[in-house]
Amino acid sequence: MPAAPLRIANCSGFYGDRRSAPRELLEGGPLDVLTGDYLAELTMLILWRSRGRDPAKGYAAGFLAQMEETLGLALDRGVRVVANAGGLNPAGLAAELRALAGRLGLAARVAHVEGDDLLGRLGELQAAGHDLANADTGVSLAAAGVAPVTANAYLGGWGIAAALEAGADVVVTGRVADASLVVGPAAWHFGWAAGDWDRLAGATVAGHVLECGTQATGGNYAFMDELPDRRPPGFPVAEVDADGSAVITKQPGSGGLVSVGTVTAQLLYEIDGPAYASPDVVARFDTVRVEQAGPDRVRLSGTRGAPAPARAKVAVNYLGGFRNSMTFLLTGLDVEAKAAMASAALLERLGGRGRFQELSARLVGRPRPDPACQEEAVAELVVTVKDPDPGRVGRAFSNACVELALASYPGCTLTGPPGDATPYGVYWPALLPADQVRQEVVLWDGTRLPVPRPPAGVAAEPVEAPPFRADPPGGPTRRVPLGRAFGARSGDKGGNANLGVWARSPAAYAWLAAFLDVERFRALLPEARDLPVRRHQLPNLLALNFVVEGLLGEGVSSSTRVDPQAKGLGEYLRAKLVDLPVALLS
Repeated sequence: MPAAPLRIANCSGFYGDRRSAPRELLEGGPLDVLTGDYLAELTMLILWRSRGRDPAKGYAAGFLAQMEETLGLALDRGVRVVANAGGLNPAGLAAELRALAGRLGLAARVAHVEGDDLLGRLGELQAAGHDLANADTGVSLAAAGVAPVTANAYLGGWGIAAALEAGADVVVTGRVADASLVVGPAAWHFGWAAGDWDRLAGATVAGHVLECGTQATGGNYAFMDELPDRRPPGFPVAEVDADGSAVITKQPGSGGLVSVGTVTAQLLYEIDGPAYASPDVVARFDTVRVEQAGPDRVRLSGTRGAPAPARAKVAVNYLGGFRNSMTFLLTGLDVEAKAAMASAALLERLGGRGRFQELSARLVGRPRPDPACQEEAVAELVVTVKDPDPGRVGRAFSNACVELALASYPGCTLTGPPGDATPYGVYWPALLPADQVRQEVVLWDGTRLPVPRPPAGVAAEPVEAPPFRADPPGGPTRRVPLGRAFGARSGDKGGNANLGVWARSPAAYAWLAAFLDVERFRALLPEARDLPVRRHQLPNLLALNFVVEGLLGEGVSSSTRVDPQAKGLGEYLRAKLVDLPVALLS
């Protein structure tokens, strides 16, 4: 196996990330592989709408623009490019990239991976007895009576590895697991076998850290005062070794910070329990060792792996209906009474709540006493309606809101003009036997290479988390925000929210683990009081992870919460006042 580490960078954490990132990484220092993650559950709906307007689209068009600027540079430097920007149309994106290379006078071998798109096979799969039941509710897809618009299985990294082995300079895919963008190149480069569970698990951990781009290098980081400056963070690089361990870093001179804290925050992002399942392997996050290995260098090692799951995750989206929102500004005194007055008048004009599939009216914020400026005196009443009939939630709704402008509470005003209804989608997570997913690589000359499902192999030895021993501090306490001592990061997984909390010392974790149980968590976050909450301990990361089931309803596109992706949920928890030991504040 090659001895030198494989340097893999990620230039995109979402569709819409910094356009200049590929050039920054390619010019910033040596690289072997440049990856890009453009897909999320919501992105698939965006791409479906794009393809509805133009059947030739359905891919992340921004990636094509980035390659126009940097493909020649990548080829000159021998850097392979791997991206899931193909979305719903990887063949279309691959064709566009080949045409682009031709216009630029470049000899680029572009391959793409197919097999994730199951929309055309749903009837066949259901007839064969695969009910694609909702993983959260257990309801079968047929019983729900919905018409899916996208259905994509999460592929692993072996298709990417096969394309690179065939000589591809650029590999584009549809829906692959985010971490597999790193696993595939590493498996190809080091010649790993399908049963190298620990190596695959190590690369999966590195891929999970890289997948959200600058969130690993100080972006959205809880302890802002640790960042060296206010420049945009540089994008992350993983130096992956032959044993699957890796060092997370960034290009020299780029902004941001790579520390145990920034990497831990990303490790906790959008996970569930310690057993992190991907199509390639089950990586045990409770075995990862995270150590500072130098300035802006964090080593990840010791990760144990278990055989890949027998079932593949499938992300289904269907059109849930149409929605619209209007926001009233409430200023000064008696905002609750003003909100009630506006809500009652609006409901009367609209014909009551029963006229809509769903209507929510939320009072957001409260004015400060004796405000120093008008902005401190303002709250918002956000009214959202949803219905299968776009006519009900379109101008009929928003016009009714505007008509209250001179006939309601004192100081009545709205933040914008009346608008039309917009469609929203509903996310449906399901599982399917992995052998029903037919992955295939298509090369630049049209050759098709079937990618067999890796054999299950021999299971690794039982994985046990390393022991943890530390005593919580005692002594006097002070009532302060929880975030004065602990970091947090949160996000969405369909209709569920994930919230990870981490400590910065073993003693602090011992206190956190004893203090923040599910009951206390619900007390601090009353929105979760009536919802199922799961708590997972990750003592090796000095962290707890909470999963709040159903907090986001039917998923991001459908949610009416003020924070529909739960991105601020962790900071909300950090703002809560608790009695912290003074020893943790020094």
